[in-house]
Amino acid sequence: MTDKDLYFYEPSKGHGLKHDPFNAIIAPRPIGWISSRDTNGHVNLAPYSFFNAFCYVPPIIGFSSTNWKDTVSNMEQTREFVWNLTTMDLAKHMNATAAHVAPEVDEFKLAGLTAVPGKLVNVPRVAESPVAFECKVSDIVRLKGADGKEADAWLTLGEVVAVHIDKALIKDGVYQTAAARPIVRAGRRGDYFEIKPENMFEMIRPD
Repeated sequence: MTDKDLYFYEPSKGHGLKHDPFNAIIAPRPIGWISSRDTNGHVNLAPYSFFNAFCYVPPIIGFSSTNWKDTVSNMEQTREFVWNLTTMDLAKHMNATAAHVAPEVDEFKLAGLTAVPGKLVNVPRVAESPVAFECKVSDIVRLKGADGKEADAWLTLGEVVAVHIDKALIKDGVYQTAAARPIVRAGRRGDYFEIKPENMFEMIRPD
């Protein structure tokens, strides 16, 4: 193997590039399209690109919010939320919910989406989304650097207590990931990828 010509930088001293490459390198990233409700009944719907799954049993998902935003505040109050799958068909709707608006503004209405009440949580899901997870908050953690200094970011973890899946995405008892055409986040301010069936491949782990 020949030596690569590597670009090196220390994040604490700046990256020296036109765009910070950090979140472009950690890509693609699933989108945490999160709906929540505060104790006054105001509903919030917002996308988060720092999102993923963390545990099978119990099933736990989580997302990180930079700054203390309405979504985190709502979850601290009610301890509930819903994750909605973002697909190619819903890309523009999802992007509309990223707008910075007042807490009393309903992003469902703003984006032209239909809110359907949850079955086990008092938070609506996006009816147009083919998959939704109803969740109960298990932890809200303020992130810290290696030096112990607190960051302006909060990681919210939640247990999935109910799952909604469009039956059209289940074939022979197997959920068809790519059939939903989910979109995932890349870098910069607005780069995304679409997951397509023709781009999937199978590779079995050696046991």
